[in-house]
Amino acid sequence: MEAINRESAGQAPVNAGAVMFLGTGSDVGKSIAATAFCRILRRRGCRVAPFKAQNMSNNSYVTVEGGEIGRAQVVQAEAAGLLPSVHMNPVLLKPSSEHGTQVILQGKVFGQMDAMEYYAMKPRLRQAVLSSYGRLAREYDVIVMEGAGSCCEMNLKPHDLVNFQMAEAAGARCVLVADIDRGGVFAQLIGSYNLMTRQEQDLTIGFLINKFRGDPGLFLSGIEYIEKKTGKPVLGLIPFYRDIAIDSEDSVAVQQDRRAPGSIGPATLNIAVLKLPVISNFTDLEILEKEKDVVVNYLVHPGELVPGYDCLIIPGTKNVMEDALWLGRTGWKRAVRDFVEKGGHVLGICGGYQLLGRRIADPDGVESDRPQVAGLGLLPLETVLEQDKVIRKVNGICLGNRKQVSGYEIHMGRTRPLQGQARPFLRIRRPGDRSAWEDGYISRDGRIAGTYVHGILDRPGFRGAFLNSLRREKGLGERRPGQGRCARFRQYDRLADHFETYCDVERIISNLGKTLTPALSRGEREKNSREGF
Repeated sequence: MEAINRESAGQAPVNAGAVMFLGTGSDVGKSIAATAFCRILRRRGCRVAPFKAQNMSNNSYVTVEGGEIGRAQVVQAEAAGLLPSVHMNPVLLKPSSEHGTQVILQGKVFGQMDAMEYYAMKPRLRQAVLSSYGRLAREYDVIVMEGAGSCCEMNLKPHDLVNFQMAEAAGARCVLVADIDRGGVFAQLIGSYNLMTRQEQDLTIGFLINKFRGDPGLFLSGIEYIEKKTGKPVLGLIPFYRDIAIDSEDSVAVQQDRRAPGSIGPATLNIAVLKLPVISNFTDLEILEKEKDVVVNYLVHPGELVPGYDCLIIPGTKNVMEDALWLGRTGWKRAVRDFVEKGGHVLGICGGYQLLGRRIADPDGVESDRPQVAGLGLLPLETVLEQDKVIRKVNGICLGNRKQVSGYEIHMGRTRPLQGQARPFLRIRRPGDRSAWEDGYISRDGRIAGTYVHGILDRPGFRGAFLNSLRREKGLGERRPGQGRCARFRQYDRLADHFETYCDVERIISNLGKTLTPALSRGEREKNSREGF
């Protein structure tokens, strides 16, 4: 990849320092390390921005420009005290089953492509990536970059857009992150290092070993072995943690969740989440897990929807057509209907809302070769998938409890009511816009509701009213809602503290080629954390 033009005509020179966190594989901790360093640098008074050239995730977010990016860069932007921008993740890939991948370029839908079509478009995508990076690098002191997957997939390196070729273009120093919890950390690090070219090895300043458990003293000989074999330092041995709450990057966290299901009973509010095959934007539900008396379990098999659950949530999906067929094929359709007949509540969000209707039509073949499929039939609705994607931030009120809601929409379909006994759920508008419209529908008995608004549960007022209505029906006492999502900014500070304790931050920063503020006192760090975010 060509280097960033540092003296583009009519533009300020690119002079930002850059550090890139690369991985020995997926889900090793690149995103978390980048988030930590965004916060560390922010607390030192540095103007810092995150960047990932290409992300693959169905967990997306609407930015200040009204475009789509991956959730990881949203988290990193917040840690840096910034509003998320499409330039922080210029290429987003959203897999959608048999019909390839939807490509989002600088926030907007670029097209639906298979792998070969995508590779053919790489030169055009590369220019957009360089343009976005250059824009950020002219505005900020440091860019904290993130790679994708393994940086040494030899069959993919000729088409690389996000790992070493991006690091070379930006002049970034690289830190290789490995996950010791999954085993094979010596092979991960030493093997990856030996697969690098000499130029890539020169860009690599050292290693981070993530998710360590036990006594660090027992791994000193392991660190010595890695350093001897590579000639590069281990810059941190980061302990595994469970008490720092950071939004998950993508569905890996849900699909590979190995936790035992929480115990459900009469003293808790029990919520089941249908784990769809192409689940998306599951972060809509993470806020529920922070409520003290709420148990949230993700279910795969219909037999898991046992008596005792109070509400079933059907989340977003990247391929509503295929997931509708899956519901019928696996027995979930019957299980959901039985759940409703026995008095259960159901909430559908985005794709889950579409699945609540009687049918979903796809006349233009957006997601499927089938012209239409049957939904769950729980609400008298029809959805028609269209080529134009709706991407917007919204706020408004719930028409039932009059509580304020806010969030964002990302969907291809339009949903309309058929003849039936359903009523509008929300009244929403774009922020700053006077014109409003009705969104979602709710059954007359209030037990089944759907909406296109991602993040609807984030507002404490609405979330509290929603949960308390379930508690009252179950005979439980009402509770004040837990802290809202704004509490996550304290979590960024805790993450930064964790990395500063177990990582050689000064050594990494010294390699950026920038003169940065020295380490600050606790009071100064807290002051910088409060400013902006």
